Parts: sequence; structure tokens; C-alpha cells
Amino acid sequence: MAQYAVVGLGRFGATLALQLMRMGHDVVGIDSDRRVIETFADALTYTAVADVTDERALRELNLTVYDAVVIAIGENLQASLLCVVHLKNMGIDNIWVKATTQAHHLILSRLGVSRIIHPEEEMGARTAQALAYPMIREYMALGDKQYIVEIKVTERMAGASLAELLSSVKGEVFGILVKRREQLFPNPADPFLIESDDTVVLAGVRKSLLKLADRFS
Repeated sequence: MAQYAVVGLGRFGATLALQLMRMGHDVVGIDSDRRVIETFADALTYTAVADVTDERALRELNLTVYDAVVIAIGENLQASLLCVVHLKNMGIDNIWVKATTQAHHLILSRLGVSRIIHPEEEMGARTAQALAYPMIREYMALGDKQYIVEIKVTERMAGASLAELLSSVKGEVFGILVKRREQLFPNPADPFLIESDDTVVLAGVRKSLLKLADRFS
């Protein structure tokens, strides 16, 4: 179990905080609006009304004990940046920040935050992926155009071996895991037979993974 602080309980911040709670972590929610805090008082581990542009107010929250602080402030660019500066002055290194504009992103990158989040862009990219390649349930970018993808096996694919399914991209895409109901089969060998409703996790470069789109649809 980890401890996280979420600053700004708008739509993004509140969703993030509640999801972390469902995952079993402790979460402090911070917002300048008392009405917002009252809404989430019973749902989070701890809530606080605070002006995050005031360093003294932030120090009173003892945020240095948390594993990470997420600044999810919306359109108030000044408040977001001042909060980052104050947290840096307090010696907090693991700071994640929601950016709303490219200028915001640029300044945050100069401040050296741990990660800059663009929730609308990231969700847009995932939605486009789901529309264009519905057979891919989840994916994770590894950099250098390399991805890990999760694919649900259809009836048309069932009964084939992993080697047969990946024959057109042999040596370019690799099977990492097959999930069959409650069973996991890590590093499946080429002769491994795929069943309907299996979930196959693959790794490879984007170009090669896209070659499989028709085969897995």
C-alpha cells in the first residue's frame, strides 16, 4: 500500500483519487473549494481545504511523507506552477502534473517534474486505437515505436498455434503471455495452441504489430 496526494479534485483529479483508493492505497485529496472537499470527505483517506499557492499551507499538510504528489489543477496555470515550485522547495521529487497547454508543458519540463500528464490527448489516442484496431484491448508504449499489446482471441483464431498466428512477423513480434480464464501461461512456446476467449499478450514494433491486424480481427 502506498500513500498519494492529489491536488485538485476536478473530474480528472477525483477520478484518479478514487481509483487509487479502489486499488487499496491511501489518498489525501486537496482542493481550495470547501464544497468539493465535502463531496469526497467520506470517499478518501483524508481531505483538506488548502490554498496550494501558499507554501506554508502546503507544509502544514506534511506532503513529504507521501510516495507521490499529483497536481491535477485544471485551467489555473499560475496555481499549478506555484504548487510545483513550492513542492520542489519542500524537497519533494516525485511530482506528477496535469498539463493543459503546450506552454504549460514547456514550463513544467523546465521545472523537472517526474511526469507530465495530458489526459485528454492520452484518452483521445486510446480511443482512436480502439476504433481503428478493436481487436487490441490494451496497449503500452515502450518507446522507440515498440509496444506491448493485449489481444482477445476470436473463434476464427482458435485452434491455431502461436507460431501459426505469428508466422507473418516471425522474429519481429513475440508472445509474452497467454491468459486462459484463471490460468496464466508465461513465455508460451511456438506450438502452444490458442483457444477461443484466450487473451494473448504480444510485444514488438508498431509496424509489425499492425501487420497482424487482419489476422486477429
